Amino acid sequence: MPKNKGKGGKNRKKGKNEADDEKRELIFKEDGQEYAQVSRMLGNGRCEALCIDGTKRLCHIRGKMHKKVWIAAGDIILVGLRDYQDDKADVILKYSRLMESYRRIRG
Repeated sequence: MPKNKGKGGKNRKKGKNEADDEKRELIFKEDGQEYAQVSRMLGNGRCEALCIDGTKRLCHIRGKMHKKVWIAAGDIILVGLRDYQDDKADVILKYSRLMESYRRIRG
């Protein structure tokens, strides 16, 4: 039986680009968007988040982020508000710890 010489399976070969976070600019909210903090994860690509405006919303994690960007309770996210459903929103972006500290400094 041959000796394993690699460092992992097919997921490692896909090449996760960790350096991408450092180059990314800080994205601020626009019209129809709001900052929120995840209060709990619900499963099936959904979470419950408390928005800055004081509303608790059911948020849907969009397909581009699903299983690529891991979201946990306590994370700061940017959500897109829905015109036709006030109690639901879509997760647009997850702010990393580096971005959160930058936002606190800049005010």
